[in-house]
Amino acid sequence: MDGRGRLAEPLTRPGNMRGRRGAGARLRPGQRVLAPVLAKMASRISRFMRFWALRLEGVRIPRFTGIAASALFLVASIGYGAVRGDHVRMIVDTLEDWRDAGANSLGFRIAAVSLSGEKHVSRAEIVAAAGVTGRTSLLFLDVEAARARLKTMPWIAEATVRKLFPDRLQIRVREREPFALWQVGGRLSLIAADGTLLGPPNDPAFAALPLVVGPGAQTKARDFLALLDRYPSIREQVRASVLVAERRWNLKLKNNVDIRLPETDAGPALDTLLALDRDKRLISRDILAIDLRLPDRVTVRLSDAAAQAREEARKPPKKKGGDA
Repeated sequence: MDGRGRLAEPLTRPGNMRGRRGAGARLRPGQRVLAPVLAKMASRISRFMRFWALRLEGVRIPRFTGIAASALFLVASIGYGAVRGDHVRMIVDTLEDWRDAGANSLGFRIAAVSLSGEKHVSRAEIVAAAGVTGRTSLLFLDVEAARARLKTMPWIAEATVRKLFPDRLQIRVREREPFALWQVGGRLSLIAADGTLLGPPNDPAFAALPLVVGPGAQTKARDFLALLDRYPSIREQVRASVLVAERRWNLKLKNNVDIRLPETDAGPALDTLLALDRDKRLISRDILAIDLRLPDRVTVRLSDAAAQAREEARKPPKKKGGDA
């Protein structure tokens, strides 16, 4: 306190000093980098809000906009969940059932299915493949889709599906004909002429069909068996036609003789075989194989017994009585 009764205090108090130090404190390096960026972002957001505020001023939002937006969001959420949960097919099937039920109530339920052309495929299999059930409506049946499904069946080569309103469906099919038996990997199957795999040969009548063996034989059988048909006397003796390395054919005869044919142009080789069998009865002899792969020669492999007999026949005869 001075002589006039006044208190003497410093002009700068500790608190004031802290305030001044805070006001004049320097920014840290990270703050110096972020400060202008944040300021620029805040400025842009402010300008964006002012821009739309000026344009939406006086615009009247429809009354049910919020409800519509909520409904749209709900539908989108349900759709997303259905896709993520793999429930789309179930939802589609349910909607189709409702649709068919509505059409059936108007008299469009399929009451009769007329079927023709089936031999080896059952009626139930054809109707099921066409997509016809007790709930199917004739009005909404997709005949092209039904026809496409029928043609995926191995036996069905062609199919026609027609609607006969109000409640009848007509299905006509043309089946593939059994052509041959195909053996590969120890498994026996029935094939059509075009190589289509028809299934196992369940009918004993199929045992009379020609047998082809080996990978790829099912697709090449038609052309080769057509060639073999030109030589009926040889064909009747064939047990199996074997495709070797998917390039050439061997004939396995019923007497276990192997006929080895060339890779290309097997016709002349079969001509040679036919002539040898006609003139010398070659096929019925005690042999194991006839090799016709080379055009200028025929190689015959004898059985062990025939080879031994041939060697004995070639030995010079022994003299009687011995030397004097």
